[in-house]
Amino acid sequence: MEQEKTLNETLADILELLENKRYGKARDLLLENNAVDIAEILEDIMGELGVEKSVIVFRTLPKDVSVEVFSYLPIEDQVEIINAITDKEMHFIMEELAFDDMIDVLEELPANVVDKILEKTPKDERKLINTFLNYPDTCAGSLMTPDYISLQKDMSVAEALAYIKKEGMDSETVYTCYVKDKGRTLLGIVSLRTLVIADDNLCISELMHTDFVSVNVYDDQEKVSDIFKKYGFLAIPVVDKENRLVGIITVDDILDVIEEETTEDFERMAGVIDSSDKEYLDMSVWHHVKNRIPWLFLLMCSYVITGGIIASFEGVLSKVICLVAYLPMLMGTGGNSGSQSATLIIRGMSVDEINLSDFGKVMWKEVRVSAIVGLVLSSLNFVRICWLDGHGPMVALTVCGSMLVIVIAAKVIGSMLPMLAKKVGIDPALMASPMIASLTDMVSVITYFLMASAILGI
Repeated sequence: MEQEKTLNETLADILELLENKRYGKARDLLLENNAVDIAEILEDIMGELGVEKSVIVFRTLPKDVSVEVFSYLPIEDQVEIINAITDKEMHFIMEELAFDDMIDVLEELPANVVDKILEKTPKDERKLINTFLNYPDTCAGSLMTPDYISLQKDMSVAEALAYIKKEGMDSETVYTCYVKDKGRTLLGIVSLRTLVIADDNLCISELMHTDFVSVNVYDDQEKVSDIFKKYGFLAIPVVDKENRLVGIITVDDILDVIEEETTEDFERMAGVIDSSDKEYLDMSVWHHVKNRIPWLFLLMCSYVITGGIIASFEGVLSKVICLVAYLPMLMGTGGNSGSQSATLIIRGMSVDEINLSDFGKVMWKEVRVSAIVGLVLSSLNFVRICWLDGHGPMVALTVCGSMLVIVIAAKVIGSMLPMLAKKVGIDPALMASPMIASLTDMVSVITYFLMASAILGI
């Protein structure tokens, strides 16, 4: 909280200095912070004063600091700065950026700007960049970097450490080294810790682990993030179909993927269909409308069906008018019950606690849970309807019997639908609150009126 307050105060001071064109003083104040905080402040400056003032501030930073700050900016702000600076400044930034960060920027730039950058890039590097740019956005290849430490199996520990000292500054990480043969086939991995404490004369082949975990270059990024979460890796090797090492993915890159996947699940659970990476405030009103209206229209149509069901039971309602007062409670309880189960099951599947093979176990557990919950809620309502509302026991039995059936049905629907969705290849998150609520409303209305007809004889 104190850090946030300090950054806000720093931002206010810098904005005031920029308004008075005291750029040198603003730079000095910025440099009192680390690169991550400078990037956050610069992002706020861009939002307050526009890209022109931000570029002026960016240019006042020392070159090494400016590149590090640039790497922490959101991709949209990076593109804005690239479009506003000179070609010389742009080439300097591209040369100094980590390879994977450079690829992220190039993917967002217009084709003519990318061509301009690649024109002055060495042939071998240009070929590598084009290879990385051609990988699909959601696969492991789009996340990896070729900047890693590779060792030969016949190296000694002393030779390996000397090589790491020489090449380490240009590598994404030095904590894990990758052992490959002359054909680039990945043979094993060895940690820096192992090398540091090992005897200098030992051979790498004696120290490396051959039971490593790797991912294919075309594996989906969600699968890669699951592997990181399961094993707690700092980095993971990426291989092609012939097991040749083509790059590594580090944990800092997968954190972005985890955030994206989580955001996507939250949006789908709320019925928002959005494929863009833009933040809420950066999207136009019409963009929000386009994302939200399809699902709302579909749900509206489902409620038209629910309304038709209610209309078909007008005769029941007209004979025992007090039944109407309990309909919202039953529909709401059903919707909430289904949403509870759906949320737990979707979460369980997303972290691999629940698999499709657990279908029977999940259903049996939800039936038992819902039966107990339904009995408790029904008992409490029976007392309320008879004593507080003053209705007869048959009306109370109708409402409470309906509630028991509705809670059981809603929880079973809420738990089974996400699993069935995954079975047929649909994102389980789509089977969350809005869809579950619509289905349970229909079930609630039909159950209630059928129960009323049977118990009250109308």
